[in-house]
Amino acid sequence: MLVLFRRLRPLPAVCLMLGLVACDQAPRFTAAEPGEALSAGSTTVFKRDHNAFSLPSANLAPSRRLDFSVGNSFFRNPWVIAPATTTARDGLGPLFNTNACQNCHIKDGRGHPPGPDAVSAASMLVRLSLPAGAEHAEVLKRLGVVPEPSYGAQLQDMANPGVAPEGKVRVSYTTQTVAFADGSTVELRHPSLQISQLGYGALHPHTQFSARIAPPMIGLGLLEAIPEAAILANADPQDADGDGISGRANRVWDDARQQTALGRFGWKAGQPTLNQQNAHAFANDMGLTSRLLPHDQCTLAQSDCRAAPHGGEPEVSDTILASVLFYSRNLAVPARRQVDDAQVLAGKSLFHQAGCQGCHTPQFTTASDAAEPELANQTIRPYTDLLLHDMGPGLADNRAEFLANGREWRTPALWGIGLTETVNGHTQFLHDGRARNLLEAIVWHGGEAEQAKQQVLTFTADERAALLAFLNSL
Repeated sequence: MLVLFRRLRPLPAVCLMLGLVACDQAPRFTAAEPGEALSAGSTTVFKRDHNAFSLPSANLAPSRRLDFSVGNSFFRNPWVIAPATTTARDGLGPLFNTNACQNCHIKDGRGHPPGPDAVSAASMLVRLSLPAGAEHAEVLKRLGVVPEPSYGAQLQDMANPGVAPEGKVRVSYTTQTVAFADGSTVELRHPSLQISQLGYGALHPHTQFSARIAPPMIGLGLLEAIPEAAILANADPQDADGDGISGRANRVWDDARQQTALGRFGWKAGQPTLNQQNAHAFANDMGLTSRLLPHDQCTLAQSDCRAAPHGGEPEVSDTILASVLFYSRNLAVPARRQVDDAQVLAGKSLFHQAGCQGCHTPQFTTASDAAEPELANQTIRPYTDLLLHDMGPGLADNRAEFLANGREWRTPALWGIGLTETVNGHTQFLHDGRARNLLEAIVWHGGEAEQAKQQVLTFTADERAALLAFLNSL
């Protein structure tokens, strides 16, 4: 099948210089591939409304759907301050960003980036760290970053009564204009963070910041079920084939296994498993302990935080953590729309012509021994390689995370992206939500994606519309 040829695409720079049609060897799609509408194999659902990201896998048995609903309740409902009569859900804080998972992953989808006049960061968080030196080797091995000494690795802008929040975050934007070959332009926004009302003294003068928007939750169990060998098969860290794309794997610390492992989750692939991703979200976003992270993330400068009452040891029991894991593994991916539409097929051809599939790998098959039987042996079309890529200086946060450097980001999955506005009420993309639509997101690409972007900049208005029609069909 054509989509399996990851590197099959033109040499854009040569083609642009010489204008040779023969250079363009990208596939041309005139009909949908068999099963292409089923983005997630037999787990795919056919909902297209505002609840499209909140359904269980289509092949989940009725008895297992009850387990899904239990996990959903812990994901959706707020946690409360300890001590409380609600003992299963107490222990919030003392420092936190939100009191429920659903507040950031809105309707199991994308977070809402703050506008320039917003008084709260809403569902955006800010990661903190310091530049690393040789003396930090052990910290880097286990945490991937060197936390800021007074505020830790994540700024928490809310707190329980009697504890000072760490600070307040606001975002302002400057703009720049980029032109297409036909004279059309697109305006790009560049965000700047303002952190005020610091509760524990000045930040270290060398603090590094990285704003992050909560990504969609759909299909995560399927991404976890992709065999490691299949992911590594697409890695080309030395760009041995000379195509300008050198995706590489992040190697991160696995808390449960106490060893390094392949990173798959998070904007820089900083988490190896979905369970660990969930445990770290409970700890950092809501101040909730679990067996994986048994202590509140209070620094030595935060004495009130360290003295605050807790909601049990741990606050998130193994049973609750397992319920949330089952829920997050089985959130289904919606089916594609209009896969046979002529404009969508033309856009798919242009997607390959530009070379976008070099990072947004269309297709994988999940492992036969997946953690959940419903997720095994599925042909899926996530449009990600789960690898790190240098995206250029424009998108750089200049903050390393394990092996990821300050210009590298993990390729995000594209499945479901066309339903973002329906589910979440906006079309803001990229790690910090700076892109207000898909076209802006494309034009922000640089580094290893620079050639693909330059190709898109040559597209006519009709070609751009076709490319967007394809993306919105995913």
